[in-house]
Amino acid sequence: MISFRKCVVIAFFILSGIFLLHTAHFKPSLAKAEPGTHHQRSEPPDARLTTKLGSKANSPSEQEPEQEPETESEPVKEPEPEPTTLLGRLKYHFPYGVKAKFPGYIWQTWKYTPADGEFDPMLRPLEASWTELHPGFVHQVVDDESAIYFLKYLYSSFPEIIEAYESLPLPVLKADFFRYLILHARGGIYSDIDTTALRSATEWIPATFDRSTFGLVVGIEADPDRADWAKWYSRRIQFCQWTIQSKPGHPVLRDVIASITEDALRMKEEGILTKKDMDKSIVEFTGPAVWTDAIFRHLNDPLIFPSEDGKLRNISAHHFTGMTKQKQVGDVVVLPITSFSPGVQQMGSEEADSDMAFVQHEFSGTWKSVEDRRIGHW
Repeated sequence: MISFRKCVVIAFFILSGIFLLHTAHFKPSLAKAEPGTHHQRSEPPDARLTTKLGSKANSPSEQEPEQEPETESEPVKEPEPEPTTLLGRLKYHFPYGVKAKFPGYIWQTWKYTPADGEFDPMLRPLEASWTELHPGFVHQVVDDESAIYFLKYLYSSFPEIIEAYESLPLPVLKADFFRYLILHARGGIYSDIDTTALRSATEWIPATFDRSTFGLVVGIEADPDRADWAKWYSRRIQFCQWTIQSKPGHPVLRDVIASITEDALRMKEEGILTKKDMDKSIVEFTGPAVWTDAIFRHLNDPLIFPSEDGKLRNISAHHFTGMTKQKQVGDVVVLPITSFSPGVQQMGSEEADSDMAFVQHEFSGTWKSVEDRRIGHW
């Protein structure tokens, strides 16, 4: 009779034999690799999906180069190195796109905001007219105290601009500079706090104008067709800057910002940046004169608007004098004098009920003398 111990020994040998036979039949083929071969790595999920969809699973040396996707857009270009001039740096940080839409902003400045109890009650209906006619726009009244913090945020990379702004000795100079700076950075509409919106900005430009071909809308302030115009006005055609519409980064804004900054820092270094000692008048320093000059420089810039026959452009006051309808030159749309200066009863301006009257300016600037508060008398 077989003892229990013998049964255990016999069972051990039987199980060992079965295990050895199973190992011999299912042994992995990892013992030796053929010379010159490598272990194949598992493919990532998207690679396996590509193979599954029918692409060739060739070896690296046999694979066809991948085809670039077809596109109608221009290839993406590497950004140019940041220029060192102020104009170049502004262009780099605030690129201009003429095909972009006009931002739905309305910017105004004053000593106080409408939420402040000291806001002038006479200005409330004027300020409200912009909100009422532009329900889809963001309407912001920036007070004098907040303006500098706003600019430091927008122009943190431009300490010379901040220095120039803070050094300006008169509130009107800062108000002028602010409008150019805010439109350059954000775009939209700037209008003085003492203006009344007569029509929505959506009605300023006829539908026949392609809005993807212009980025600045300005109005004529003065069109003095008389021999002694220089006694009364700074330029033969003078563009107003109490109301401006623009897309961000427009070259005219860039130009006037650089001009004001350079003049302010120069006069500061010379010790003449004071109300009494400035070597430029307000209108020439930050007002409609420097603004008008920048517009004409832009319209005549051969690098921006090259002519087909090689001749230099000569866009002058004669292109705009006496105009009664909107006119586009390059990427600038100019409005007739009635649009932003209705009811002045001179230079062809029509009354405020005209179809071409868009903004009424009340001329309540406290920096002007009584005589200088009428149009063109700065």
